[in-house]
Amino acid sequence: MEIVPYSAEHREPLLALSLRAWEPVFQLLKPAVSAFVYESFYPEGWRSRQTDDLKATLDGEPENIDVALIDNAPAGWVCTRLHPEDSMGEVYVLAVDPTHQGKGLGRALMQSSISRARSQGMRMVMVETGDDPGHAPARQLYEGSGFERWPVARYFKEISGET
Repeated sequence: MEIVPYSAEHREPLLALSLRAWEPVFQLLKPAVSAFVYESFYPEGWRSRQTDDLKATLDGEPENIDVALIDNAPAGWVCTRLHPEDSMGEVYVLAVDPTHQGKGLGRALMQSSISRARSQGMRMVMVETGDDPGHAPARQLYEGSGFERWPVARYFKEISGET
């Protein structure tokens, strides 16, 4: 495995592997949240929203992306955003192809992100994920990498049917 800077030739393989990686996550997420919340975030389905968001990241900040290659083929990636006002790096996207999960790629990409933030003078790194069953592997990776959970609560209320 080799971690390299992102280039445009990685775009389509990274989009495809991200959707494969997140399919089981969204299958477990949908029944874990209220239907109105899920439908508000994903009115055209999760694939459409995720594809648009990922394209925006890949096209809009290629300088922040590192790609894990196995046999010269993309197997995972991480996007690290920097927030100098908080002296903080953010693991914004982390995805590993399901065929390569559980082999240390996620951990290697996490370390790459941390190194990128450290080299830019950041004091800490933050990552967010869901608290649903589908995101359990992500939480395990982050906690196993030494991240401390921050107590956050996010609430939603449907208001479209109220008078």
